[in-house]
Amino acid sequence: MTESTRPLPVLYSFRRCPYAMRARMALWIAGETVELREVKLADKPPELIAASPKATVPVLDFRDGSVIEESIAVMRWALHRNDPEGWLEGDDTELIAEADGTFKHHLDRYKYPNRYEDEPDHGKVDHRAEGLAILARWDERIAAQGQLCAERRTLADIALFPFIRQFANHDRAWFDAQDLPHLQPWLNGHLESELFASIMPKFTPWKAGGETVLFGPEKTVA
Repeated sequence: MTESTRPLPVLYSFRRCPYAMRARMALWIAGETVELREVKLADKPPELIAASPKATVPVLDFRDGSVIEESIAVMRWALHRNDPEGWLEGDDTELIAEADGTFKHHLDRYKYPNRYEDEPDHGKVDHRAEGLAILARWDERIAAQGQLCAERRTLADIALFPFIRQFANHDRAWFDAQDLPHLQPWLNGHLESELFASIMPKFTPWKAGGETVLFGPEKTVA
């Protein structure tokens, strides 16, 4: 089977999931077209569960038994195929690990404190402060070069942006009042970008037999 005759990969996604957002942004910038299946998290389709038993989005299903189940892996797969902006030059594994580990830990406990009431450590405000301390360090990185790893956006910026967006949006008035003079305009720049607008259209949750939605810079609706 040639590349041109191979069925398009299926991307199981959820519009507001930060992991799915960063996967969609990398696929878009790489020029990949996929069949997008929007998932209703409370009613996950059996096809998703069959492809990936853990059933967390995003999942990129190649329809041949192979899948990619991690958002960063989806990003790297797409960019290794085509990286027109040189995003892989900013594949800072330590920075991404901090975002996906320590920062995400505090973000979850700041945004969803009721889920962690049994934990003995900090409360919501403490986790917000811990998250802010990390953002302050990232603000210094942006001050030095414009983006997190270079003067232009790279993989690290796109990998972290959806989670910083989530942190900011939980209490935007509070966030805007913080001393983050470089990170705040950095965030707004990504929010207002053509790329972000391109990956955020609303789609009806997918069901077998329903409309096929093609997602990518060449075609977004079948």
